Amino acid sequence: MKNKVDLTWSGDMSFEAEVNGFKLVLDADEHVGGQNKGPRPKPLTLVSLGGCTGMDVVSILKKMRVEPEYFNVEVEAELTDEHPKFYHKIMITYTFKGDNLDKSKLEKAVSLSQDRYCGVTESLRHSAKIESKIVIL
Repeated sequence: MKNKVDLTWSGDMSFEAEVNGFKLVLDADEHVGGQNKGPRPKPLTLVSLGGCTGMDVVSILKKMRVEPEYFNVEVEAELTDEHPKFYHKIMITYTFKGDNLDKSKLEKAVSLSQDRYCGVTESLRHSAKIESKIVIL
């Protein structure tokens, strides 16, 4: 299976990306020549990670017949100091809210996503220490 994205330079540091038929503008901070028209590429990596593992967890919980009323994935990461700057530490916080949530099932869903299903996690695991925690409100 192949994925393809197309990025067209739109001046200064800005690019318009087409991903699965959707348009997305990427840009840089003004202090490096951008105009702040869109998100930066590195944080979008964290969006990909959060989306990948979040979708896994939702899918797994549905199979377990667990339906939280609220679910949030927060991804926080630290970049290295030297170039090329990359994420070397990543913390994923899974927050759930709902009645009678079985913590063991939540842990199992997160574990399966992180250890087996989420390809973005696997891709980043080679360069970053990835940790996670579960919060139940």
